[in-house]
Order: sequence, then C-alpha cells, then structure tokens
Amino acid sequence: MRIPRIFSHQALAGVSHVELDESASRHLVKVLRLGAGHPITLFDGLGGEYNAELAETGKRARVRIGAFREDNRQSPLALTLAIGISRGDRFDWVVQKATELGVAVIQPLFSERCEVKLSGERLQKKLGHWRQIAVSACEQCERNLIPEIAEPVKLAQYLPASVQQGASSTKLVLHHRTELDLRRWQADNGKPDSAVLLVGPEGGLSQAEIDMALAHAFMPLRLGPRVMRTETAPIAALSVLQFQWGDL
Repeated sequence: MRIPRIFSHQALAGVSHVELDESASRHLVKVLRLGAGHPITLFDGLGGEYNAELAETGKRARVRIGAFREDNRQSPLALTLAIGISRGDRFDWVVQKATELGVAVIQPLFSERCEVKLSGERLQKKLGHWRQIAVSACEQCERNLIPEIAEPVKLAQYLPASVQQGASSTKLVLHHRTELDLRRWQADNGKPDSAVLLVGPEGGLSQAEIDMALAHAFMPLRLGPRVMRTETAPIAALSVLQFQWGDL
C-alpha cells in the first residue's frame, strides 16, 4: 500500500509526537484501516516532510515523528492564477487542479460577469473550503508548500495592486480574440521566472475588463482557435506555461 501523506496543522519541527485532527484520524483508521506501526508521511506546509508512523489509533490518532526530508517539489516558475469565481463546483475543481499543476498563488476575483455573490461569513466559509481543497491536493500530489489562496477581491482592485506585486512577472490575460500565442510571445520575450495568468469566469472577461488589464501591463494570450470553458482554460494554460517555462 502507498504510504499516506497527511497534513498537520501543528508545526512539526522539534516535535517527537503529534496528535492528528479528527478528519485525518478517521481517514487513517476508519477508511484506510491502518494500525499502530504503519508508516505515514507528515508535512505542515512550512517546507519539507517527515517520515512518521502511527503510534496510537483512536478518535485522535497519535503519530511518532521521524526523519525530516527537505524536498518541496516546487516549480521553478512562480505562477499566480488570478481567476473569476465560477458557479457550483467548477471553482473547486480549478483550485484542485491548479494546485496539482504547481501554482504558488490563486487569487479569486469578482468580475463583471461573475454570478457568484459572496460576503461576510459566507465568503470566509468558502475561502476556508478552497484552502482545504488545496491542502488535500497537496497531500495527493506530494507538494509540501501549500499554495496561497488569497482573499477574493474585485478585478478593478486587483489590477492596480498587481502592477507593484508582479513588477518582475510576465503578466498574461487569456483572450481568444487576440492573435498572440505563446510561441510568438516567447520568441520576443524569452523565458520568465514568474508569471501571472488572468482568466475570466463563465462568459469570460468583458472587453472593458480586458482593456483595463492591458492598461495594467498584461499581455493578451490566445490558446488556439477554440473557445474553452472557464474550468478548462486555466488548466490548459497552466499546463502549457509549466511545460514551456516550469517543470512539466
């Protein structure tokens, strides 16, 4: 059986034992039916991972911590995905797959055609849900640094801030009506160390929003002749960027 990877909310450096939360304990003991002495891998999101073994089973499993390994499996391309929030479970799927593809930051956005309304307690609950999806994706894909899921903001707020935050980044906005594809862009600009990818929600970004992005130093990028859905476009684009400039 594959050795399970479990995220620990408790920092692990200098600790000999840790008690897991009820969800992780249930997964190990009830779902996987592991007993005392079974090896597992622990990580706390602060970098690296630890060999460990299940010491005690129960409602809150207790784990004995062993040797530390530094491998974080981070992409050499620091990727930020700024994306309009979509309805239903589409955004959950994007968070999961973007984490697997190695993004460093996911910035949820409220844009003109965004039909999702979130505020107050409901917004914080949804943000916690997305962050847990990223944690679970890291457990599966063997990342040890969890991507940042930023507080959702309006696109008009994000773009001015992105000028300073991404001053050294390549900034691209998906735009199926442009003629500029990645091959042409790379021929003129070379290989970057970081990139920001801006993607709209269902229905895409409006022309006014695209113009606003271009005014804030974003370059338009076309992903072939077909119009992709909001959950397909970012995954396709991230895959291409990681293949060209990252570690795929």
